[in-house]
Amino acid sequence: MASLSMSAAGRAGWTPQQNKLFEQALAVHDRDTPDRWHNVARAVGGGKSADDVKRYYELLVHDIARIEAGKVAFPAYRSPCPGPGHNAGYEADRFEALEDLGSNGQ
Repeated sequence: MASLSMSAAGRAGWTPQQNKLFEQALAVHDRDTPDRWHNVARAVGGGKSADDVKRYYELLVHDIARIEAGKVAFPAYRSPCPGPGHNAGYEADRFEALEDLGSNGQ
């Protein structure tokens, strides 16, 4: 498996707008689309690379699998107030967990 280290742009967190653009781009660019991740990254913008959006997708798939298996507890968000960046700490924890999975060969 390729290294799961994220670029600085990938670690910076995702805005609600980028999440929405990500979802829309996935609906347009399915797994059979040539250069899928480059197209998704272009749609998301914000300096996200093809690797960033692919890792984000892998994290999403992993989260869904854990939810479906009943292994996800309610998250303890670091910031109690909503607003820009309110989920950045939680996302950092999720990216760290994904990196740990990659380094353990899972």
